[in-house]
Amino acid sequence: MTDIVEGPALAALSCGKPAFLVVMLHGEGADGQTMVDHALNWAPTMPKAEFLAAEAPVGVDGVKRWFDGGDPEGLAKGLAALERFLEAALAKRRLPASHLALVGFSQGATLALLAGVARPGPAAAVVAFSGGPYGAPPVGADGAPPILLIHGDADVVSPLAAARETKAELMGQGAKVWSMTRKGLDHAMDDDGVIAAGDFLTEHVAHKKSAAQDDHDHDHDDHDDHDHVH
Repeated sequence: MTDIVEGPALAALSCGKPAFLVVMLHGEGADGQTMVDHALNWAPTMPKAEFLAAEAPVGVDGVKRWFDGGDPEGLAKGLAALERFLEAALAKRRLPASHLALVGFSQGATLALLAGVARPGPAAAVVAFSGGPYGAPPVGADGAPPILLIHGDADVVSPLAAARETKAELMGQGAKVWSMTRKGLDHAMDDDGVIAAGDFLTEHVAHKKSAAQDDHDHDHDDHDDHDHVH
């Protein structure tokens, strides 16, 4: 596979240098434009953020994918390629890792979650739509970013149980994880999920709360510890 490249982007509405970078990872067989289209819903409340779609390499079969499903070595190579891409993207915009957010769908969600948690100096936030059952990455000494998992309960490609297991594993390591279950939704992103993702990004990236507030809110969520079902 070739390297990951920059795809379509949505410039910061503030018209100046972006203060935040939201990198979006499409699903297998799709392209970056599918993710940028969703970002049009998020930009108005995040005027200082640039939304950048990454484009997965094209496989020998002509299909864009981040890694070959079920291949641990391929997943590791895909993660390493994404790390190189993210470092270059941040350096180009002169932004720190703490001003990076990752959003992914399907394979892109799996990679976004792995990269967001594994990065030294965690990202600002991760949103994973319909991620695959590849397990939760180990949380490093610097901790994990706030994470939102959005999943349809009718998903047969990546069953909802996988997301619930990932959430439990991450929370067991002290990560702050929220989840949203979309009733009747298959392997897809829908309007309510996209809106929830935008609210989450706005809160945790554009409007960062103090550590004390964040801890208080997390304790409350832990007490309730239920998926939001819509």
